[in-house]
Amino acid sequence: MYLEIITPDKKVYAGEVEAAQFPGANGSFEVLDMHAPLISTLEKGSIRITTSKGQEFFTVDGGVVEVLNNKIIVLAESVSA
Repeated sequence: MYLEIITPDKKVYAGEVEAAQFPGANGSFEVLDMHAPLISTLEKGSIRITTSKGQEFFTVDGGVVEVLNNKIIVLAESVSA
């Protein structure tokens, strides 16, 4: 599935991922291939993505995530790697 992490300043990440874990407003959740559509707010915390090359982590200060048609879009207030 395809993931984009975007801030008001720039696109932080764009690429294929196998799984992504997010700090949701009601607790942490994970998105896998062919996940059902959803929209959720994000709390301050860590996004963990798993790719064919391993894992990467991004710290967000809040935002929104949308999952639709095997594509994940994260609109974050700010992100640090």
